[in-house]
Amino acid sequence: MIQIKDLTVRYHGDHRAIDGLSLSVGPGEFVLLTGPSGCGKSTLAHCLNGLIPHASQAAMAGHVAVDGVSTAEQTVAQMATRVGLVFQNPSTQLFGSTVDEEVAFGPRNLGLPPEEVTERAAFALAATGIEHLRERDTKSLSAGEQQRVGIAAVLSMRPKVLVLDEPTSNLDVKGTRAVLETLAHLRREYGLTILIIEHRLAEAGALANRVVVMVEGKILLDGPTQTIFRQREVLSQLGIRYPEPTHKELPRLIRPQRVPGQGHALKPLVEMSGVQAGYDTGLVLRDINLAVYPQEFVALVGDNGTGKTTVARLLAGLLKPQQGDVAWNDELRQLPLGRRAGLLFQDPLQQLFCDSVQEEVTFGPDNFGLRSDGKVETILGVTGLAELRARNPYALSVGQQQRVALASILALEPALLILDEPTMGQDWGSLSRVMDFLTRLNGHGQAILLITHDHKLVCRYADRILMLEDGKLSNIAPGAGPSREVDERRESLHEVLGA
Repeated sequence: MIQIKDLTVRYHGDHRAIDGLSLSVGPGEFVLLTGPSGCGKSTLAHCLNGLIPHASQAAMAGHVAVDGVSTAEQTVAQMATRVGLVFQNPSTQLFGSTVDEEVAFGPRNLGLPPEEVTERAAFALAATGIEHLRERDTKSLSAGEQQRVGIAAVLSMRPKVLVLDEPTSNLDVKGTRAVLETLAHLRREYGLTILIIEHRLAEAGALANRVVVMVEGKILLDGPTQTIFRQREVLSQLGIRYPEPTHKELPRLIRPQRVPGQGHALKPLVEMSGVQAGYDTGLVLRDINLAVYPQEFVALVGDNGTGKTTVARLLAGLLKPQQGDVAWNDELRQLPLGRRAGLLFQDPLQQLFCDSVQEEVTFGPDNFGLRSDGKVETILGVTGLAELRARNPYALSVGQQQRVALASILALEPALLILDEPTMGQDWGSLSRVMDFLTRLNGHGQAILLITHDHKLVCRYADRILMLEDGKLSNIAPGAGPSREVDERRESLHEVLGA
């Protein structure tokens, strides 16, 4: 079904995103493609539906064929009837005003008769289990719902191959289960060939019959799922998280490993009191009371659509409460918003705008008069960006873009660092290095609010864990919280950053 021979893809001259890769995938296979961030997985996906070479500045050599047709000889529109690609961030490919319009757009654009368009849309909605969303505004959907609508939209084109780029990265447990059950159903009932790109191996590995591991644009491992998973040491050296059992429930899974030392109580950095907030679509948060203290590492968990990102936007000053108050302590109230709270968005492209990685990281400090070459070098090093400093952020992988956005925030030394789903596009090795560095900063006074569905990340790093459910907040793992001694907080943080 998929035949790739001697594929090489170059971005901006000599940089090889894919280097002489050959791969064959048979009809009906379910292949899990993984590897370190930036190894070329998304580039390979873009080659399969013709975005490369037809809609990209990348230079491609070699041969790629799907269902017996060369991608170099077909347009992207023509390939869409053979290969359906669901991007890492599904919201970027949704533009219909309703789910029904979105799913019907592809076949309608093919000029098919109205009755066939209706039949195809109905098939796709039923196959993905989202018939109940037919009339919903696409902008009102949760991340999990968007992911399934993205799958339905490409299914309506009746492709023979379905390619999904990290479909579970921003999903809660229920959303992940729903998407993967949809994929299993599509393969079982309709014989689709599925290629799924993932860093979280346990969930997708339970369905895949084959695993392919890429490193630096080449295939390092390729074989049956359990055969590859048994190579634990190799996966660890590559920074790939070994798949773990997924049957544990959240209350039993989340147990903070670090127990802070006791000290005297501190005044909070920021406190939310009786906050209600929402958007045009309605109220999201109700009567939220939350305080974050110096040197705290707090995790905020909860299902998609419960309001976690809304909390982040309130703390970052990007959204005002409809009722209640968000109050910073006296010392921080005088600082600009960007120095009080630094927010890492789920989608890094929403906060990247410079022409190089180095310029992106130095932009904020230059504006605030905080430029320190030593600090910039430390941040570039720990985020794995030193060798990419001259690259355009838009030419990087999503995982690398995420680290560029984080580095630009760290350079401002905000009093509160807010990470909203920082796992997108990140292999476990890169993520661990960054998180270990943030823990070091945390030990010197950096307050951190981590918003994630990644329970392992929460277990390893958080001191206090909060859960949002139905717009309300509950404390499910209190830790020692705000009772820590903090000495010379800003000065120590400055030292760690190499200023």
